[in-house]
Amino acid sequence: MADATSIRDLPSLTGLHHRRNPLEENPFFHPSHGFYITPSDVILSQVVYDLSDASQPRISYHRAGPRREILYEPSAVKAAIVTCGGLCPGMNTVIRELVVGLWELYGVREIYGIPAGYRGFYSMEAVELNPKLVHNWHKKGGTVLATSRGGFDLRKIVDAIQHNGYNQVYIIGGDGTMRGAVKIFNEVTRRKLEVGITGIPKTVDNDVGIIDRSFGFQTAVEMAQEAISAAHVEAESAVNGIGLVKLMGRSTGHIALHATLSSRDVDCCLIPENGFYLEGKGGLFEFLEQRLKDHGHAVLVVAEGAGQEMIPRNETQKQERDESGNLVFLDVGVWLKSALKEWWERAHPGELFTVKYIDPTYMIRAVPANATDNLYCTLLAHSSIHGVMAGYTGFVSGPINGNYAYIPLDEVAQTKNEVNTSDPKWAWVRSVTNQPDFVTNFKG
Repeated sequence: MADATSIRDLPSLTGLHHRRNPLEENPFFHPSHGFYITPSDVILSQVVYDLSDASQPRISYHRAGPRREILYEPSAVKAAIVTCGGLCPGMNTVIRELVVGLWELYGVREIYGIPAGYRGFYSMEAVELNPKLVHNWHKKGGTVLATSRGGFDLRKIVDAIQHNGYNQVYIIGGDGTMRGAVKIFNEVTRRKLEVGITGIPKTVDNDVGIIDRSFGFQTAVEMAQEAISAAHVEAESAVNGIGLVKLMGRSTGHIALHATLSSRDVDCCLIPENGFYLEGKGGLFEFLEQRLKDHGHAVLVVAEGAGQEMIPRNETQKQERDESGNLVFLDVGVWLKSALKEWWERAHPGELFTVKYIDPTYMIRAVPANATDNLYCTLLAHSSIHGVMAGYTGFVSGPINGNYAYIPLDEVAQTKNEVNTSDPKWAWVRSVTNQPDFVTNFKG
């Protein structure tokens, strides 16, 4: 293994002066040895190594947490908080903890919420925030600030940041939002503005790379299990019944995978990373035929991005994009339900058969965070605050191997967290469901 450890550099503001951290006088803290994080405190990107491979690099990131000295005078801070993209459990908790953390830990008194995503910077009036106003926000689903997709106009956004005097900007969003945050950071740097830019990764799909998980994911898996349980009851209560559940996951199947493992009622899990086919030997229909013969019912979970290439599209649908520029997906659940019924009518004309389709997408997105995610959101928010107050910029806070770190924004924006179908976890799914390895069978 390589001896040297490579530390990912973090951009820092250069035009501000070092000053004592006000946590020294905060009655809630008693800083002792080890309380403050030093530049030599790092988090390794991986903790498992092959000692026989001497070429393996050791990559590390600066550890998140309070520094002994900060670069901002709290009374001069004017912070902006914005939520972008789709809903996710925990968004209001992050907003609340950013406000309370800035106010109570560092004495910041000018904190503003930007409504309706990126477009709110230049088209809407900011909302002044304080601990009393946000006190119960963590109990609510969605985002009180409102959100939207699209509306990213770099010049207008940075002009608004400059015009309104914001010198700290906290951006909550998914991978598309993080790519926008990189552009904002680069433009702020080009203009030589002393503005701290940090991203807080939000994606219910858990597809943001490098970090262990994104907030809201555990809540989503918990809620998904309720839908699976309902599908199982429906399927078990019918003759030749199939319960079909579509879960979120445009490009990754993490929710479907974890919900399948947690539930143990699922007979087949279909995800974007692992192709499947319907007809022929080793196909989905053959598998379900045997499952129904053996058990009389089956539960099928499919991530929204799975099988999209198999669904017929007209020319208009091939070109349709959402406000974020993503291809508009067709409903794989509706298509699969129809395909299942057509197959059964061909193979077993006149025999009883039922498909109950459940799509809990908006129920899952809209719920408040559970206890685990609420705690996680607090740690994310406070880590972000400590980093910005210390003068870091262009970074994301998040857990790596269970420890919180600061990661350069561009790294997070460019990295995708996909399900590794060669990983033991996917083998575990197949052992639980006994489903076929569609790709292997198809290629064979």
